[in-house]
Amino acid sequence: MIKTVTSDLPTLRNSNGQPATVLVTGATGYIGGRLIRELLSHDYKVRVLVRDAARLNDYPWVQNVEVIVGDATNPEALKKALKGVDLAYYLLHALMVSKDFESKERELAEVFGSVAKKQKVSRIVYLGGMISNDDQLSPHMSARAETGEILRNSGVPTIELRAGVVIGSGSASFEMLRHLTERLPFMVTPKWLLNKIQPIAIRDVLRYLVGSATIDKKVNRDFDIAGPEVFTYLEMMQLYAEVAGLRRRIIIPLPVLTPRLASGWIGLVTPVPVTLAKRLVASLKHDVVARDSDIRGFIPDAKGGMTDFRSAVGLALSRVKDLEVETRWSNASVPGTPSEPLPTDPSWAGGSLYVDHREYLSTDSVSEIWSRVEAIGGKNGYSTATWAWELRGLMDLVVGGVGLRRGRRDPNTLMEGEALDFWRVEKIDRPHLLRLRAEMKLPGLAWLEFRVTQFDESHSLLVQKAYFHPHGLSGHGYWWLVSFMHGIVFPSMAKKLAGKGCKKHPTS
Repeated sequence: MIKTVTSDLPTLRNSNGQPATVLVTGATGYIGGRLIRELLSHDYKVRVLVRDAARLNDYPWVQNVEVIVGDATNPEALKKALKGVDLAYYLLHALMVSKDFESKERELAEVFGSVAKKQKVSRIVYLGGMISNDDQLSPHMSARAETGEILRNSGVPTIELRAGVVIGSGSASFEMLRHLTERLPFMVTPKWLLNKIQPIAIRDVLRYLVGSATIDKKVNRDFDIAGPEVFTYLEMMQLYAEVAGLRRRIIIPLPVLTPRLASGWIGLVTPVPVTLAKRLVASLKHDVVARDSDIRGFIPDAKGGMTDFRSAVGLALSRVKDLEVETRWSNASVPGTPSEPLPTDPSWAGGSLYVDHREYLSTDSVSEIWSRVEAIGGKNGYSTATWAWELRGLMDLVVGGVGLRRGRRDPNTLMEGEALDFWRVEKIDRPHLLRLRAEMKLPGLAWLEFRVTQFDESHSLLVQKAYFHPHGLSGHGYWWLVSFMHGIVFPSMAKKLAGKGCKKHPTS
């Protein structure tokens, strides 16, 4: 068994003593994609129901699950998906449906519960939303509560887990928090930022989902799930800024911003879609604090207790800071952590990461190209636009940085960890990968990466990428201020490394 955040929890077994067969709906969603990884680590036989199987191609677990293609509103598709299933995870929702999403959610739950009953499914686990203590529900939360009620009354024992703001890279509510805090050092906001919220880390959500599988089948009820701390939304923004290394934000709550205006404003400031933002904002108009902690009597806390807010945010930010942007999901045997972004998350998830991407085909061998890559910098220079690199080095010196004065230890070879001009050699995998981390003065984090591979019998492929993770609003401004220079320095650098006679790869 691969060790994951739920490894210490028991596994549901069928009448033959084998790990149960489990259906996961919503497998391409934020929670579903991460839950499947946990279930597989418990040796469950996992089945997924999706409308389009091609959407699963980027998931590392796709070869380890049974895929049923069909629509969850179609009883015949559900019958096939639920046949022989011991446990079903209901992670369906219609948040992005622009009109009458309440009736759509009702239809999904009614059909699912009916078919699950006929197929003798022994347990449904549903992840819903935490209901405000004053019972004044937004349409979104009202629909989620009705879904739970329908499933609990279906005749199949149902555990409904109600969560508020989920902290993890890729979670819509977390991405809204992330982008608002990072992009606006000063903001005028709606007064609901003063409402109380009890966020929960994604790893704790997954623990409750997996743990619900073995709760006694006599239990048919809802549970609030939440982290160990209660904050206002404003306090969460300030704490996020602190963990992310940003200056304290100047935030002025005003009573004049309606939910409609606020969601439109969020849609402009953040990349979260307006329809989704509108429903998230409506859910935050009231206090969202757990009524009790009964769930902890059924599912024990992980060793060390629940994840606090600062730790959850730190985990969500760690992958971008370490630039494990491309390689983290390349090996299916490496499970990763739930806080990390998946390549299948929405394009607006995972925080801002600007990338300049160049690819060139060359008739030179991999070893010939690599020798030029490893000799980059110092007196060997970077590209034909030497003046541009010297100008950048001078700019760095002016603001107290190291500039280009550190040079190279050796003109032809590099070692991991050594200094190279205003870079630090972060990773070498000869003759295929060189990654440099910038140590110049920047409002963010930057890397320069080169990959060299054999393309076909007569060509090698050079892939050059420059990454920049902006630090606050000034970081975004910096990227756009210097972007005109990228068109000068980056193409000429890639061409120089690829060699004479190189040509741009058609897909780049």
